[in-house]
Amino acid sequence: MTLPEHDPQRPPVFLREREPSERTEQAYPPLPEALVVPVYDNHTHLEIAHGSDPIDFHEQLDRASAVGVRGVVQVGTDLETSRWSAEQAAREPRMLAAVALHPNEAPVYAEAGGLDAALAEIAELASWPRVRAVGETGLDFFRTETEAGREAQYRSFEAHIEIAKENGIALQIHDRDAHAEVITTLKRVGAPERTVFHCFSGDAELASICAENGWYLSFAGNVTFKNAHNLREALETAPRSLLLVETDAPYLTPMPYRGRPNAPYLVPHTLRAMAAHLGTDVSMLAAQISSNTELVYGRWEDEPVQAS
Repeated sequence: MTLPEHDPQRPPVFLREREPSERTEQAYPPLPEALVVPVYDNHTHLEIAHGSDPIDFHEQLDRASAVGVRGVVQVGTDLETSRWSAEQAAREPRMLAAVALHPNEAPVYAEAGGLDAALAEIAELASWPRVRAVGETGLDFFRTETEAGREAQYRSFEAHIEIAKENGIALQIHDRDAHAEVITTLKRVGAPERTVFHCFSGDAELASICAENGWYLSFAGNVTFKNAHNLREALETAPRSLLLVETDAPYLTPMPYRGRPNAPYLVPHTLRAMAAHLGTDVSMLAAQISSNTELVYGRWEDEPVQAS
């Protein structure tokens, strides 16, 4: 497979590196066989330099295009990455943006007395034409255990829900060790018309709740892991009309390359594993997921989709 020509004079663009404890010295995996029917990666972090030979986002997108991944949603987790995501999406036709304060960042802003100002800037960024989602936001009780920290998460989450609704764009949920609390909050505040559980981490029961409410389930590379029985049971339970696929790159690299850097061009591995588990044709599943993705975020070349 031949990659599109990459300009060697174009300098790599990264916003940050992963922490030394998280970095890997392994190289990126080879390109997979291209998909016949293209799809989108609806959640990725291309601002992060990773691996022994980091690949900047221009080349990441070139590689993705070469294997049938036609576009990505570049996701912010704080003000810096949200600004970067919005700015790059404004220039790059293969990229849309999501902007938000990650739930683990909300207590940091709150402690510094800057949460309200940060939320106001997220609200401003959310109005940009190629920002099509507010995310990733939600609740994460794995790392935030204090009452004050959780209060900040709730406050931030509720504000993000309202920002998504005010702008008529999607909401991308980060949900870790907080399934019940996320659902309760969405129902109490009122979920946006298009709500996505990014990197779905629940089981068949949570998948059923999502289906009842019309919430989308986005599966990442961990659905391919040997011990991820709960995710595959959820995949079986979810209606095909609510399925999405993502990388959460550079994290959660699908099998058979688990432990190496992840990238949007590796989506075909996850999609093929999903199709195999569901006993369906890869191209049929790709067509369904591509349609679902455009219903959530609009077309990559169009103006923002508006809630009805």
